[in-house]
Amino acid sequence: MAPFLFARVVSVRTVRALRFSTKASRRFEFDSFDICGQRYKTDLHTNITQFIVALTDRKLYKAASNPIRLISDSIRHYFKQFDLFEYPSPVVSLDANFDSLLIGKDHVARKPSDTYYVNEQFVLRTHTSAHQSDCLQQGSQAFICIADVYRRDAIKRTHFPCFHQCEVFKLFSSEELNIKSILAYQENVRSDQCQESYTIEASKSVENDLKYTIEQYIKELLGKQTQTRWVSAYFPFTHPSWELEIMHNGEWLEILGCGIVENRILTNNRINDKIGWAAGFGLERLAMLKYSIPDIRLFWSKDTGFLSQFKNLTHADNMKYTPISKYPQCIKDISFWIPDEDTFCEQDFLEIIHSQGRGLIEQVDLIDKYTNKKGRTSLCYRIIYRSHERNLTNAEVNEIHCNIGIQTELLLNVEVRE
Repeated sequence: MAPFLFARVVSVRTVRALRFSTKASRRFEFDSFDICGQRYKTDLHTNITQFIVALTDRKLYKAASNPIRLISDSIRHYFKQFDLFEYPSPVVSLDANFDSLLIGKDHVARKPSDTYYVNEQFVLRTHTSAHQSDCLQQGSQAFICIADVYRRDAIKRTHFPCFHQCEVFKLFSSEELNIKSILAYQENVRSDQCQESYTIEASKSVENDLKYTIEQYIKELLGKQTQTRWVSAYFPFTHPSWELEIMHNGEWLEILGCGIVENRILTNNRINDKIGWAAGFGLERLAMLKYSIPDIRLFWSKDTGFLSQFKNLTHADNMKYTPISKYPQCIKDISFWIPDEDTFCEQDFLEIIHSQGRGLIEQVDLIDKYTNKKGRTSLCYRIIYRSHERNLTNAEVNEIHCNIGIQTELLLNVEVRE
């Protein structure tokens, strides 16, 4: 995918005169940018916007009076016997983010529509698992790693391109499990319950420790009355794998993924006689559940009406967020003809909305798709604007909406319908 061009806002007439004929013709207006004090060169793989770059300095998991910090504190407290690793820069190599975790070359997570590419060699980490190998190579047997992660995703109250995650990882020897052998020395077959490299006894022992440890943390955080259940899942880097679900508002809600670490990951890091488990927590989801926070954008707010509610709290305190006030939505639709469905990427469109939206866009949905007799396809998106801090005026919403249309025409080779 070609990188974004940070173009100035120009008139619709000028845009149509400058409209690009191919995706490959788009280029950055600059050839490098800084992330956490390190300068990176852009290339044809770069798809990061200035909006995303600005988020890399926020570090909400360390920000005073932010509920993300409180969830981070709760994890540090519960797993205080584990080593703590910190990686301030979110830039990692493709090997760390994908290859070291056995994520295949054709896996959807590698696509530019899902991942932010700094350039051909580096991405913004999509999970804290990207640091597993480094932690293991430093000799840790049990560790946690809390950091900001980035994914190109839908625009909803529960999704934001940057969120926060904690990796929890623990290794065991046969002595620690009090069993004769971890490794299956005779030829074994992979099953739903066990990898071919391990004995079923070792796998079950580690599974029990994993599920007990994680469930106890969730019940300590959300309350002992929390109903939980385990559901089988698939991840390239663990087997068997599970998701933990909790009962929330009468429905089962997935809150984390985990599993027995693939033996190949350990042997690739020169660990040949251990078995381990790994789990990944999303801090935003836990904070939204614990404090009844309805919109993920609130974590990024600097409004004192929001932050003051968490100012003097510790991770052990229970409270429910009180809405500052309820401001009305402003709903606008945008329709445009796309050049063809193979070259149009919805994530590029959503990135333009993020960049132009000034943090005022609550949700974006595709509400209509139409193909005329000539084979031209038109898409219609509904954009919902709302501020948590004030009423929006029609004038400012119209200005943002107009700029979104202009930039969409300029960057994506579409024709906005009037």
